[in-house]
Amino acid sequence: MSVGNISFVKDFVIVGFPGLQPHYYGLVSAVLVFVYVCTLAGNAVFFVLFVMTKSLQKPVYCFIINLVVCDVLFSTTTLPKIISRYWFQDGTISFMGCFVQMFFVHYLGGVGSYVLAVMAIDRYAAICYPLQYHSLMTNRNALNLILGCWILGLVGPLMMAIRAYPLPYCAENTIIHCYCDHVSITTLACTDRSLYSIPALINALAILLGSLAVIVYSYCSIFVAVMRISGTQGRMKTFCSLSSSPQLIIIALFFLPRCFIYLSSNIGIKFNTDLRLVIIMMYSLLPPMINPLIYCLRTDEVKKILRQFKKRKIEYFLPHCYSIHHTSAVI
Repeated sequence: MSVGNISFVKDFVIVGFPGLQPHYYGLVSAVLVFVYVCTLAGNAVFFVLFVMTKSLQKPVYCFIINLVVCDVLFSTTTLPKIISRYWFQDGTISFMGCFVQMFFVHYLGGVGSYVLAVMAIDRYAAICYPLQYHSLMTNRNALNLILGCWILGLVGPLMMAIRAYPLPYCAENTIIHCYCDHVSITTLACTDRSLYSIPALINALAILLGSLAVIVYSYCSIFVAVMRISGTQGRMKTFCSLSSSPQLIIIALFFLPRCFIYLSSNIGIKFNTDLRLVIIMMYSLLPPMINPLIYCLRTDEVKKILRQFKKRKIEYFLPHCYSIHHTSAVI
């Protein structure tokens, strides 16, 4: 293609779901706003509990708090623009803005994978080495693991953004997605994208499968350790504790749909574009909304703290209600 025939784009347009009829725009935007508000509110509650309650300020909850921060940042990166697309019919995003969004989408996704792997390592240390756990998982070591997650997650997305930004983008500027990601952007480049897409795919699979391998190894080791426990009662108690662990539910929500999408695309299973986007949005946005409920409803320590808050609230309001009622009676 000659340079004279190339019309370089200055911004992109996020299409969202290409098959969605206009009369459903209001409903979709309302659902997305609901998801965003629930994500912010739920994660804010858990963050406040963590800050105000000293008993929660230990490694396992430090890891969860980092997942909370990652979830809120991911939702804030992706949702406002797609909400604007359907609420105000404004899907335009600047050239630079699209690449910034792409970077944070992949960066926060990678950090989330690493944090989940670290959470599995924490469970492995707690169950397989219970006597040494507190010396192994000190606050200092937990901080080093957390910093490692956030720093290591920078490498791949930064390289993808740096390599994709200077490419010539011409003609089409419509992104058939709900947010900017590497595939949807580089597809619009007027060049052979295999030089850029293959390294990006390898990076994504390395992060996803690497983290998943650590998680599978950790829980397999836990399973073996549990089977060595003498006594059926002790074994069952550990199994019940493990099966009700919030980490397992969070891991399943995060990894299983992603693995399904990657595997299906590589073995030739074809999806309708709208269905594929629905699946991607579900595994991207539902876990950040559901995770706080899992923390609060599946973690005994958090449930106990919530009951204490509720009890204090009742004890605070009852005397006031009695005082108001007594004053009214005297008058």
